[in-house]
Amino acid sequence: MTSTTVARNVVTGLRDLGVRHIFGVPSGGWVDYMEAIRTTDGIDFVLASHEGGAGFMADVCGRLTGVPGVCFGTFGPGATNLATGVGGATLDRSPMLALTDEMPAPLRGRTVQMGIDHQALFAPLTKATMRIAADTAVDTLVEAARIALSGRPGAVHVGLPQGMSAEAVEAQAIGAVEADPLPMPDPAATAALVAAFAAAERPVLAIGLGAVHAGVQDRIAALAERFGLPVLLTPMAKGMIAEDHPNYAGVLFHALSDMVGQTHAEADLVLAVGYDPIEFNYESWMKDGLALASIDVVPADIDRDKHPVAAEVVGSIGPALDALLALPAANKRWDLAALADRKAAMFAKLAGRDGAFAPCAALDVLRDVLPDNGIMTCDVGAHTHLIGQHWRTPKPGTQIMTNGWSAMGFGLPAAIAAKLCRPEVPVCCVLGDGGFLMTAGELATAVREKLPLVIVIFTDNDLALIRIKQEKKSNPIYGTPVRAEGTIGGPSLFGVPVTVARDPAEFRAALVAGFAADGPVIVEALLDSREYDDLVLRKDKP
Repeated sequence: MTSTTVARNVVTGLRDLGVRHIFGVPSGGWVDYMEAIRTTDGIDFVLASHEGGAGFMADVCGRLTGVPGVCFGTFGPGATNLATGVGGATLDRSPMLALTDEMPAPLRGRTVQMGIDHQALFAPLTKATMRIAADTAVDTLVEAARIALSGRPGAVHVGLPQGMSAEAVEAQAIGAVEADPLPMPDPAATAALVAAFAAAERPVLAIGLGAVHAGVQDRIAALAERFGLPVLLTPMAKGMIAEDHPNYAGVLFHALSDMVGQTHAEADLVLAVGYDPIEFNYESWMKDGLALASIDVVPADIDRDKHPVAAEVVGSIGPALDALLALPAANKRWDLAALADRKAAMFAKLAGRDGAFAPCAALDVLRDVLPDNGIMTCDVGAHTHLIGQHWRTPKPGTQIMTNGWSAMGFGLPAAIAAKLCRPEVPVCCVLGDGGFLMTAGELATAVREKLPLVIVIFTDNDLALIRIKQEKKSNPIYGTPVRAEGTIGGPSLFGVPVTVARDPAEFRAALVAGFAADGPVIVEALLDSREYDDLVLRKDKP
Protein backbone atom coordinates (compact mmCIF):
# COMPACT_ATOMS: atom_id res chain seq x y z
CA MET A 1 0.00 0.00 0.00
CA THR A 2 1.30 3.45 -0.95
CA SER A 3 0.30 6.15 1.49
CA THR A 4 -0.56 9.69 0.45
CA THR A 5 -2.90 12.45 1.59
CA VAL A 6 -6.46 13.29 0.66
CA ALA A 7 -5.25 16.48 -1.05
CA ARG A 8 -2.76 14.61 -3.22
CA ASN A 9 -5.30 11.93 -4.09
CA VAL A 10 -7.76 14.61 -5.20
CA VAL A 11 -5.20 16.53 -7.26
CA THR A 12 -3.65 13.48 -8.95
CA GLY A 13 -7.15 12.15 -9.56
CA LEU A 14 -8.15 15.36 -11.33
CA ARG A 15 -4.92 15.31 -13.33
CA ASP A 16 -5.57 11.72 -14.37
CA LEU A 17 -9.08 12.67 -15.46
CA GLY A 18 -7.43 15.03 -17.96
CA VAL A 19 -7.80 18.27 -16.01
CA ARG A 20 -4.94 20.67 -16.76
CA HIS A 21 -6.08 23.85 -15.00
CA ILE A 22 -7.96 24.56 -11.77
CA PHE A 23 -9.33 28.11 -11.56
CA GLY A 24 -10.18 29.85 -8.33
CA VAL A 25 -9.34 32.03 -5.36
CA PRO A 26 -7.57 30.05 -2.62
CA SER A 27 -8.53 29.76 1.03
CA GLY A 28 -6.80 28.55 4.18
CA GLY A 29 -8.50 25.21 3.74
CA TRP A 30 -7.16 24.97 0.18
CA VAL A 31 -3.47 25.32 1.13
CA ASP A 32 -2.74 21.58 1.13
CA TYR A 33 -4.46 21.24 -2.24
CA MET A 34 -2.39 24.14 -3.59
CA GLU A 35 0.83 22.44 -2.49
CA ALA A 36 -0.31 19.22 -4.11
CA ILE A 37 -0.99 21.09 -7.36
CA ARG A 38 2.40 22.83 -7.19
CA THR A 39 4.25 19.54 -6.87
CA THR A 40 2.18 17.50 -9.36
CA ASP A 41 3.19 17.51 -13.02
CA GLY A 42 0.54 18.17 -15.64
CA ILE A 43 -1.85 20.34 -13.65
CA ASP A 44 -1.73 24.01 -12.60
CA PHE A 45 -3.67 26.44 -10.46
CA VAL A 46 -4.83 29.66 -12.13
CA LEU A 47 -5.55 32.47 -9.69
CA ALA A 48 -8.65 34.40 -10.75
CA SER A 49 -9.61 37.85 -9.54
CA HIS A 50 -13.14 36.70 -8.66
CA GLU A 51 -14.64 33.27 -8.18
CA GLY A 52 -17.33 34.04 -10.76
CA GLY A 53 -14.61 34.57 -13.36
CA ALA A 54 -13.03 31.28 -12.28
CA GLY A 55 -16.35 29.56 -12.94
CA PHE A 56 -16.59 31.04 -16.43
CA MET A 57 -13.04 29.90 -17.17
CA ALA A 58 -13.78 26.35 -16.03
CA ASP A 59 -16.96 26.34 -18.13
CA VAL A 60 -15.04 27.18 -21.31
CA CYS A 61 -12.28 24.67 -20.56
CA GLY A 62 -14.98 22.02 -20.33
CA ARG A 63 -16.44 23.08 -23.68
CA LEU A 64 -13.14 23.09 -25.54
CA THR A 65 -11.50 19.98 -24.08
CA GLY A 66 -14.44 17.69 -23.36
CA VAL A 67 -12.93 17.15 -19.90
CA PRO A 68 -14.81 18.69 -16.96
CA GLY A 69 -13.48 22.16 -16.18
CA VAL A 70 -12.60 22.64 -12.52
CA CYS A 71 -13.01 25.69 -10.30
CA PHE A 72 -12.76 26.36 -6.57
CA GLY A 73 -14.29 28.74 -4.05
CA THR A 74 -14.15 28.92 -0.29
CA PHE A 75 -16.94 29.04 2.28
CA GLY A 76 -19.91 31.38 2.04
CA PRO A 77 -19.06 34.37 -0.17
CA GLY A 78 -16.51 32.35 -2.14
CA ALA A 79 -19.17 29.78 -2.93
CA THR A 80 -21.85 32.34 -3.76
CA ASN A 81 -19.43 34.17 -6.05
CA LEU A 82 -18.56 30.87 -7.72
CA ALA A 83 -22.25 30.07 -8.16
CA THR A 84 -22.64 32.47 -11.11
CA GLY A 85 -20.13 30.53 -13.18
CA VAL A 86 -21.46 27.19 -11.96
CA GLY A 87 -25.00 27.99 -13.04
CA GLY A 88 -23.59 29.02 -16.40
CA ALA A 89 -21.97 25.64 -16.94
CA THR A 90 -25.24 23.86 -16.17
CA LEU A 91 -27.47 25.97 -18.40
CA ASP A 92 -24.89 26.31 -21.17
CA ARG A 93 -24.34 22.52 -21.00
CA SER A 94 -20.62 22.50 -20.16
CA PRO A 95 -19.08 19.72 -18.04
CA MET A 96 -17.69 21.14 -14.79
CA LEU A 97 -16.57 20.11 -11.32
CA ALA A 98 -17.17 22.96 -8.88
CA LEU A 99 -15.13 22.44 -5.72
CA THR A 100 -15.75 24.33 -2.49
CA ASP A 101 -14.62 24.25 1.08
CA GLU A 102 -17.21 22.76 3.40
CA MET A 103 -17.56 22.79 7.15
CA PRO A 104 -16.32 19.67 8.94
CA ALA A 105 -19.11 17.38 10.11
CA PRO A 106 -19.25 18.65 13.74
CA LEU A 107 -19.90 22.22 12.53
CA ARG A 108 -22.52 21.55 9.87
CA GLY A 109 -25.79 23.12 10.89
CA ARG A 110 -24.09 25.22 13.58
CA THR A 111 -23.78 29.00 13.64
CA VAL A 112 -20.31 29.52 12.15
CA GLN A 113 -18.59 32.42 10.41
CA MET A 114 -19.11 32.14 6.63
CA GLY A 115 -21.16 29.03 7.19
CA ILE A 116 -24.03 28.21 4.84
CA ASP A 117 -25.28 24.91 3.45
CA HIS A 118 -23.30 24.53 0.22
CA GLN A 119 -25.17 21.37 -0.72
CA ALA A 120 -28.44 23.33 -0.64
CA LEU A 121 -26.88 26.34 -2.39
CA PHE A 122 -25.67 24.36 -5.39
CA ALA A 123 -28.53 21.88 -5.70
CA PRO A 124 -30.61 24.02 -8.13
CA LEU A 125 -27.51 25.13 -10.05
CA THR A 126 -25.98 21.73 -10.79
CA LYS A 127 -26.77 18.24 -12.02
CA ALA A 128 -25.69 16.85 -8.64
CA THR A 129 -23.99 17.92 -5.43
CA MET A 130 -21.90 15.72 -3.14
CA ARG A 131 -18.96 15.81 -0.74
CA ILE A 132 -15.85 13.73 -0.38
CA ALA A 133 -14.89 11.40 2.44
CA ALA A 134 -11.24 10.70 3.14
CA ASP A 135 -11.13 7.08 1.93
CA THR A 136 -13.42 7.54 -1.08
CA ALA A 137 -12.45 10.98 -2.41
CA VAL A 138 -11.27 9.66 -5.78
CA ASP A 139 -14.39 7.53 -6.18
CA THR A 140 -16.46 10.65 -5.58
CA LEU A 141 -14.52 12.58 -8.24
CA VAL A 142 -15.03 9.77 -10.75
CA GLU A 143 -18.77 9.73 -10.10
CA ALA A 144 -18.95 13.53 -10.29
CA ALA A 145 -17.10 13.56 -13.62
CA ARG A 146 -19.34 10.83 -15.04
CA ILE A 147 -22.46 12.81 -14.15
CA ALA A 148 -21.00 16.06 -15.49
CA LEU A 149 -20.25 14.45 -18.87
CA SER A 150 -23.37 12.34 -19.34
CA GLY A 151 -26.59 13.27 -21.14
CA ARG A 152 -26.74 17.02 -21.32
CA PRO A 153 -23.41 18.04 -19.79
CA GLY A 154 -23.35 20.36 -16.80
CA ALA A 155 -21.83 21.19 -13.44
CA VAL A 156 -21.46 18.94 -10.41
CA HIS A 157 -20.60 20.42 -7.02
CA VAL A 158 -18.12 18.59 -4.79
CA GLY A 159 -17.61 19.75 -1.21
CA LEU A 160 -14.20 19.38 0.44
CA PRO A 161 -14.67 19.26 4.23
CA GLN A 162 -12.11 21.41 6.00
CA GLY A 163 -9.49 19.57 8.03
CA MET A 164 -9.51 16.46 5.84
CA SER A 165 -6.88 17.45 3.27
CA ALA A 166 -3.82 16.25 5.24
CA GLU A 167 -5.29 12.90 6.35
CA ALA A 168 -3.22 9.87 5.35
CA VAL A 169 -4.97 7.54 2.90
CA GLU A 170 -4.11 4.87 0.36
CA ALA A 171 -3.06 6.30 -2.99
CA GLN A 172 -5.56 5.65 -5.77
CA ALA A 173 -4.99 5.82 -9.51
CA ILE A 174 -7.75 6.35 -12.05
CA GLY A 175 -8.04 6.61 -15.79
CA ALA A 176 -10.17 8.75 -18.05
CA VAL A 177 -13.89 8.87 -17.29
CA GLU A 178 -16.39 8.68 -20.11
CA ALA A 179 -20.01 9.74 -20.34
CA ASP A 180 -22.68 7.10 -19.98
CA PRO A 181 -23.48 5.59 -23.39
CA LEU A 182 -26.66 6.90 -24.93
CA PRO A 183 -29.39 4.39 -25.71
CA MET A 184 -30.05 3.49 -29.31
CA PRO A 185 -33.28 5.02 -30.64
CA ASP A 186 -36.44 3.01 -30.15
CA PRO A 187 -37.36 1.37 -33.50
CA ALA A 188 -41.02 2.37 -33.23
CA ALA A 189 -40.09 5.99 -32.48
CA THR A 190 -37.66 6.00 -35.39
CA ALA A 191 -40.33 4.61 -37.71
CA ALA A 192 -42.70 7.39 -36.60
CA LEU A 193 -39.97 9.95 -37.29
CA VAL A 194 -39.38 8.61 -40.79
CA ALA A 195 -43.11 8.61 -41.50
CA ALA A 196 -43.62 12.16 -40.24
CA PHE A 197 -40.67 13.45 -42.24
CA ALA A 198 -41.75 11.62 -45.40
CA ALA A 199 -45.27 13.06 -45.13
CA ALA A 200 -44.15 16.66 -44.57
CA GLU A 201 -44.07 18.96 -47.58
CA ARG A 202 -41.93 21.72 -46.06
CA PRO A 203 -39.98 20.42 -43.08
CA VAL A 204 -37.39 22.83 -41.69
CA LEU A 205 -34.34 21.75 -39.70
CA ALA A 206 -33.79 23.43 -36.32
CA ILE A 207 -30.34 22.64 -34.96
CA GLY A 208 -29.39 23.15 -31.33
CA LEU A 209 -26.58 22.67 -28.87
CA GLY A 210 -27.26 18.95 -28.49
CA ALA A 211 -26.33 18.45 -32.14
CA VAL A 212 -23.00 20.15 -31.47
CA HIS A 213 -22.31 17.73 -28.62
CA ALA A 214 -23.33 14.80 -30.83
CA GLY A 215 -20.86 15.80 -33.55
CA VAL A 216 -23.39 15.34 -36.35
CA GLN A 217 -22.33 18.32 -38.47
CA ASP A 218 -21.76 16.25 -41.62
CA ARG A 219 -25.09 14.45 -41.27
CA ILE A 220 -26.92 17.78 -40.91
CA ALA A 221 -25.44 19.08 -44.15
CA ALA A 222 -26.12 15.79 -45.93
CA LEU A 223 -29.76 15.74 -44.80
CA ALA A 224 -30.31 19.35 -45.85
CA GLU A 225 -28.76 18.74 -49.26
CA ARG A 226 -30.49 15.40 -49.87
CA PHE A 227 -33.97 16.86 -49.34
CA GLY A 228 -33.49 20.57 -50.04
CA LEU A 229 -34.19 21.70 -46.47
CA PRO A 230 -33.59 25.12 -44.89
CA VAL A 231 -31.43 24.91 -41.75
CA LEU A 232 -32.08 27.11 -38.72
CA LEU A 233 -29.54 27.34 -35.90
CA THR A 234 -29.69 28.43 -32.30
CA PRO A 235 -26.90 30.88 -31.43
CA MET A 236 -24.75 28.31 -29.61
CA ALA A 237 -25.02 25.93 -32.58
CA LYS A 238 -23.25 28.39 -34.87
CA GLY A 239 -20.77 26.63 -37.11
CA MET A 240 -22.91 23.52 -37.63
CA ILE A 241 -23.54 24.68 -41.19
CA ALA A 242 -21.71 27.43 -43.05
CA GLU A 243 -23.41 30.79 -43.49
CA ASP A 244 -22.72 30.62 -47.23
CA HIS A 245 -24.24 27.15 -47.59
CA PRO A 246 -27.30 27.35 -49.88
CA ASN A 247 -29.49 25.67 -47.23
CA TYR A 248 -28.48 27.94 -44.35
CA ALA A 249 -31.52 29.91 -43.19
CA GLY A 250 -30.21 31.97 -40.26
CA VAL A 251 -30.03 32.05 -36.48
CA LEU A 252 -33.12 32.12 -34.29
CA PHE A 253 -33.71 34.86 -31.69
CA HIS A 254 -30.83 37.12 -32.64
CA ALA A 255 -30.61 40.15 -34.95
CA LEU A 256 -33.21 40.42 -37.73
CA SER A 257 -35.02 37.36 -36.40
CA ASP A 258 -38.15 38.57 -38.20
CA MET A 259 -36.39 37.98 -41.52
CA VAL A 260 -35.40 34.48 -40.39
CA GLY A 261 -39.04 34.00 -39.45
CA GLN A 262 -40.11 34.45 -43.06
CA THR A 263 -38.63 31.01 -43.69
CA HIS A 264 -39.96 29.01 -40.76
CA ALA A 265 -43.38 30.63 -41.22
CA GLU A 266 -43.72 28.49 -44.38
CA ALA A 267 -42.85 25.20 -42.66
CA ASP A 268 -45.35 22.43 -41.95
CA LEU A 269 -42.95 20.51 -39.67
CA VAL A 270 -39.99 21.46 -37.50
CA LEU A 271 -37.39 18.68 -37.45
CA ALA A 272 -35.46 19.58 -34.31
CA VAL A 273 -32.04 17.99 -33.92
CA GLY A 274 -30.47 18.39 -30.50
CA TYR A 275 -32.63 21.46 -30.02
CA ASP A 276 -32.24 22.82 -26.49
CA PRO A 277 -34.94 25.29 -25.43
CA ILE A 278 -32.57 26.67 -22.81
CA GLU A 279 -31.54 29.03 -25.61
CA PHE A 280 -35.00 29.80 -26.96
CA ASN A 281 -38.30 28.10 -26.22
CA TYR A 282 -40.08 26.52 -29.17
CA GLU A 283 -43.27 28.47 -28.46
CA SER A 284 -41.41 31.77 -28.78
CA TRP A 285 -40.75 31.29 -32.49
CA MET A 286 -42.91 28.46 -33.89
CA LYS A 287 -46.26 29.56 -35.28
CA ASP A 288 -49.20 28.14 -33.36
CA GLY A 289 -50.18 24.68 -34.53
CA LEU A 290 -46.85 23.93 -36.22
CA ALA A 291 -45.89 20.30 -35.59
CA LEU A 292 -42.60 19.11 -34.13
CA ALA A 293 -40.45 16.05 -34.76
CA SER A 294 -37.66 15.88 -32.19
CA ILE A 295 -34.36 13.99 -32.09
CA ASP A 296 -32.51 14.53 -28.82
CA VAL A 297 -31.08 12.85 -25.75
CA VAL A 298 -34.07 13.99 -23.68
CA PRO A 299 -37.79 14.37 -24.43
CA ALA A 300 -38.88 17.61 -26.09
CA ASP A 301 -39.87 20.44 -23.73
CA ILE A 302 -42.78 22.01 -25.62
CA ASP A 303 -46.41 22.99 -25.04
CA ARG A 304 -48.06 19.98 -26.64
CA ASP A 305 -51.46 21.66 -26.59
CA LYS A 306 -50.16 24.29 -29.02
CA HIS A 307 -47.77 22.12 -31.02
CA PRO A 308 -48.49 18.49 -31.92
CA VAL A 309 -45.47 16.25 -31.52
CA ALA A 310 -45.51 14.14 -34.66
CA ALA A 311 -42.47 12.10 -33.61
CA GLU A 312 -40.01 11.99 -30.75
CA VAL A 313 -36.79 10.01 -30.76
CA VAL A 314 -34.91 10.00 -27.46
CA GLY A 315 -31.37 8.63 -27.44
CA SER A 316 -28.33 8.73 -29.68
CA ILE A 317 -28.85 11.40 -32.33
CA GLY A 318 -26.69 10.01 -35.14
CA PRO A 319 -28.62 6.77 -35.80
CA ALA A 320 -31.92 8.67 -36.03
CA LEU A 321 -30.43 10.94 -38.68
CA ASP A 322 -29.09 7.91 -40.51
CA ALA A 323 -32.62 6.53 -40.71
CA LEU A 324 -33.74 9.71 -42.46
CA LEU A 325 -30.73 9.70 -44.75
CA ALA A 326 -31.69 6.19 -45.85
CA LEU A 327 -34.83 7.58 -47.50
CA PRO A 328 -34.67 8.13 -51.27
CA ALA A 329 -33.33 11.57 -52.15
CA ALA A 330 -36.10 13.97 -53.13
CA ASN A 331 -36.37 17.73 -52.80
CA LYS A 332 -39.11 18.94 -50.52
CA ARG A 333 -41.27 21.85 -51.63
CA TRP A 334 -38.89 24.62 -50.63
CA ASP A 335 -37.88 27.45 -52.90
CA LEU A 336 -34.16 27.68 -52.19
CA ALA A 337 -33.81 30.59 -54.62
CA ALA A 338 -36.25 32.60 -52.49
CA LEU A 339 -34.28 31.53 -49.40
CA ALA A 340 -31.11 32.85 -51.01
CA ASP A 341 -32.80 36.18 -51.71
CA ARG A 342 -33.98 36.48 -48.10
CA LYS A 343 -30.50 35.72 -46.79
CA ALA A 344 -28.91 38.22 -49.15
CA ALA A 345 -31.32 40.90 -47.97
CA MET A 346 -30.64 40.04 -44.33
CA PHE A 347 -26.87 40.12 -44.67
CA ALA A 348 -27.10 43.37 -46.64
CA LYS A 349 -28.81 44.96 -43.64
CA LEU A 350 -26.06 43.63 -41.39
CA ALA A 351 -23.24 44.94 -43.56
CA GLY A 352 -21.26 47.85 -42.23
CA ARG A 353 -22.18 51.17 -43.78
CA ASP A 354 -19.49 52.90 -45.83
CA GLY A 355 -17.60 55.41 -43.73
CA ALA A 356 -19.58 54.75 -40.54
CA PHE A 357 -17.96 53.21 -37.47
CA ALA A 358 -20.68 51.23 -35.82
CA PRO A 359 -20.94 47.67 -34.49
CA CYS A 360 -21.53 45.93 -37.85
CA ALA A 361 -18.51 47.58 -39.45
CA ALA A 362 -16.36 46.73 -36.43
CA LEU A 363 -17.38 43.07 -36.61
CA ASP A 364 -16.63 43.03 -40.34
CA VAL A 365 -13.10 44.28 -39.72
CA LEU A 366 -12.49 41.87 -36.85
CA ARG A 367 -13.75 38.92 -38.90
CA ASP A 368 -11.39 39.91 -41.71
CA VAL A 369 -8.38 40.11 -39.38
CA LEU A 370 -9.03 37.04 -37.21
CA PRO A 371 -7.99 33.82 -39.00
CA ASP A 372 -10.63 31.14 -39.48
CA ASN A 373 -8.97 28.91 -36.88
CA GLY A 374 -9.07 31.73 -34.32
CA ILE A 375 -11.49 31.85 -31.41
CA MET A 376 -13.74 34.79 -30.59
CA THR A 377 -15.60 34.88 -27.29
CA CYS A 378 -18.23 37.47 -26.53
CA ASP A 379 -20.10 38.92 -23.62
CA VAL A 380 -23.85 39.51 -23.23
CA GLY A 381 -25.63 42.51 -24.68
CA ALA A 382 -26.78 44.01 -27.95
CA HIS A 383 -23.47 43.09 -29.58
CA THR A 384 -24.21 39.42 -28.83
CA HIS A 385 -27.35 39.60 -30.97
CA LEU A 386 -25.33 40.95 -33.88
CA ILE A 387 -22.63 38.32 -33.45
CA GLY A 388 -25.22 35.57 -33.37
CA GLN A 389 -26.56 36.51 -36.79
CA HIS A 390 -23.65 38.28 -38.45
CA TRP A 391 -20.44 36.58 -37.34
CA ARG A 392 -19.17 34.00 -39.82
CA THR A 393 -18.37 30.89 -37.79
CA PRO A 394 -16.29 28.28 -39.68
CA LYS A 395 -16.93 25.48 -37.19
CA PRO A 396 -18.37 24.94 -33.71
CA GLY A 397 -16.13 26.15 -30.91
CA THR A 398 -14.64 29.07 -32.83
CA GLN A 399 -17.30 31.44 -31.49
CA ILE A 400 -18.07 31.05 -27.78
CA MET A 401 -20.99 32.70 -26.02
CA THR A 402 -23.33 32.13 -23.11
CA ASN A 403 -26.91 31.93 -24.33
CA GLY A 404 -28.47 29.58 -21.79
CA TRP A 405 -27.29 31.39 -18.66
CA SER A 406 -26.53 34.72 -20.37
CA ALA A 407 -24.39 36.25 -17.64
CA MET A 408 -22.75 39.59 -18.35
CA GLY A 409 -19.04 39.43 -17.59
CA PHE A 410 -18.55 36.10 -19.37
CA GLY A 411 -16.52 37.25 -22.37
CA LEU A 412 -13.11 38.09 -20.85
CA PRO A 413 -12.79 35.03 -18.58
CA ALA A 414 -13.96 32.89 -21.50
CA ALA A 415 -11.15 34.25 -23.69
CA ILE A 416 -8.57 33.59 -20.97
CA ALA A 417 -9.68 29.97 -20.75
CA ALA A 418 -9.78 29.60 -24.53
CA LYS A 419 -6.18 30.81 -24.82
CA LEU A 420 -5.03 28.44 -22.08
CA CYS A 421 -6.75 25.53 -23.83
CA ARG A 422 -5.72 26.55 -27.36
CA PRO A 423 -2.41 28.41 -26.98
CA GLU A 424 -1.56 27.84 -30.64
CA VAL A 425 -4.50 29.82 -32.10
CA PRO A 426 -5.34 33.54 -31.99
CA VAL A 427 -7.98 34.39 -29.39
CA CYS A 428 -9.99 37.56 -28.89
CA CYS A 429 -13.10 38.64 -27.05
CA VAL A 430 -15.76 41.21 -27.88
CA LEU A 431 -17.26 43.01 -24.91
CA GLY A 432 -19.64 45.85 -24.34
CA ASP A 433 -18.35 48.48 -21.96
CA GLY A 434 -20.99 47.46 -19.39
CA GLY A 435 -20.09 43.78 -19.48
CA PHE A 436 -16.38 44.59 -19.37
CA LEU A 437 -16.81 46.36 -16.05
CA MET A 438 -18.26 43.22 -14.46
CA THR A 439 -15.07 41.15 -14.78
CA ALA A 440 -12.45 43.80 -15.57
CA GLY A 441 -10.33 42.43 -12.73
CA GLU A 442 -9.58 39.37 -14.84
CA LEU A 443 -7.24 41.58 -16.87
CA ALA A 444 -4.84 40.94 -14.00
CA THR A 445 -5.25 37.20 -14.61
CA ALA A 446 -4.41 37.59 -18.30
CA VAL A 447 -1.30 39.62 -17.39
CA ARG A 448 -0.20 37.14 -14.72
CA GLU A 449 -0.57 34.23 -17.15
CA LYS A 450 1.22 36.19 -19.92
CA LEU A 451 -1.57 35.44 -22.39
CA PRO A 452 -1.56 37.04 -25.86
CA LEU A 453 -5.20 38.13 -26.11
CA VAL A 454 -6.94 40.87 -28.02
CA ILE A 455 -9.69 42.34 -25.86
CA VAL A 456 -12.10 44.33 -28.01
CA ILE A 457 -14.38 46.69 -26.10
CA PHE A 458 -17.32 48.25 -27.90
CA THR A 459 -17.64 51.54 -26.05
CA ASP A 460 -20.98 53.20 -26.59
CA ASN A 461 -21.45 54.38 -23.01
CA ASP A 462 -24.77 52.67 -22.41
CA LEU A 463 -26.37 49.30 -21.76
CA ALA A 464 -27.71 49.30 -25.29
CA LEU A 465 -29.98 46.26 -25.14
CA ILE A 466 -31.86 47.52 -22.09
CA ARG A 467 -31.92 51.09 -23.43
CA ILE A 468 -33.61 49.79 -26.59
CA LYS A 469 -36.19 47.95 -24.49
CA GLN A 470 -36.87 51.15 -22.55
CA GLU A 471 -37.43 53.07 -25.76
CA LYS A 472 -39.69 50.38 -27.22
CA LYS A 473 -41.95 51.02 -24.22
CA SER A 474 -41.63 54.81 -24.75
CA ASN A 475 -39.94 55.07 -21.36
CA PRO A 476 -37.25 57.69 -20.74
CA ILE A 477 -33.66 56.48 -20.70
CA TYR A 478 -32.87 55.90 -17.05
CA GLY A 479 -30.26 53.77 -15.30
CA THR A 480 -28.67 52.51 -18.51
CA PRO A 481 -25.92 55.06 -19.36
CA VAL A 482 -22.56 53.60 -18.33
CA ARG A 483 -20.93 57.05 -18.28
CA ALA A 484 -21.69 60.43 -19.75
CA GLU A 485 -19.03 60.17 -22.46
CA GLY A 486 -15.42 59.26 -23.08
CA THR A 487 -13.41 56.06 -22.89
CA ILE A 488 -13.04 53.28 -20.35
CA GLY A 489 -9.79 54.67 -18.95
CA GLY A 490 -6.29 55.81 -19.75
CA PRO A 491 -3.49 54.37 -21.88
CA SER A 492 -3.39 51.15 -19.85
CA LEU A 493 -5.53 49.15 -17.41
CA PHE A 494 -3.98 46.61 -15.01
CA GLY A 495 -0.83 46.91 -17.09
CA VAL A 496 -2.68 46.10 -20.32
CA PRO A 497 -2.08 48.69 -23.06
CA VAL A 498 -5.19 50.34 -24.50
CA THR A 499 -5.49 51.51 -28.11
CA VAL A 500 -8.54 53.63 -28.97
CA ALA A 501 -10.04 53.30 -32.46
CA ARG A 502 -12.43 55.88 -33.88
CA ASP A 503 -12.84 54.55 -37.42
CA PRO A 504 -12.47 51.25 -39.31
CA ALA A 505 -8.93 51.99 -40.45
CA GLU A 506 -7.70 52.72 -36.92
CA PHE A 507 -9.53 49.63 -35.69
CA ARG A 508 -7.90 47.39 -38.29
CA ALA A 509 -4.42 48.71 -37.51
CA ALA A 510 -4.96 48.22 -33.78
CA LEU A 511 -6.18 44.65 -34.28
CA VAL A 512 -3.24 43.70 -36.49
CA ALA A 513 -0.83 45.07 -33.90
CA GLY A 514 -2.76 43.43 -31.08
CA PHE A 515 -2.64 39.95 -32.58
CA ALA A 516 1.12 40.36 -33.09
CA ALA A 517 1.70 41.31 -29.43
CA ASP A 518 3.12 38.90 -26.86
CA GLY A 519 0.64 39.77 -24.12
CA PRO A 520 -2.91 41.03 -23.61
CA VAL A 521 -3.97 44.15 -25.49
CA ILE A 522 -7.17 46.19 -25.28
CA VAL A 523 -8.61 47.68 -28.45
CA GLU A 524 -11.37 50.11 -27.55
CA ALA A 525 -13.75 50.84 -30.41
CA LEU A 526 -15.72 54.07 -29.93
CA LEU A 527 -19.02 53.21 -31.62
CA ASP A 528 -22.48 54.59 -32.17
CA SER A 529 -24.90 52.15 -30.52
CA ARG A 530 -27.91 53.50 -32.44
CA GLU A 531 -27.18 50.98 -35.20
CA TYR A 532 -28.49 48.28 -32.86
CA ASP A 533 -31.93 49.87 -32.67
CA ASP A 534 -33.16 48.63 -36.05
CA LEU A 535 -31.42 45.25 -35.92
CA VAL A 536 -32.07 43.61 -32.55
CA LEU A 537 -35.19 42.65 -30.60
CA ARG A 538 -37.25 42.08 -33.70
CA LYS A 539 -40.36 39.91 -33.90
CA ASP A 540 -39.40 36.26 -33.48
CA LYS A 541 -42.74 34.56 -34.14
CA PRO A 542 -44.68 34.79 -37.42
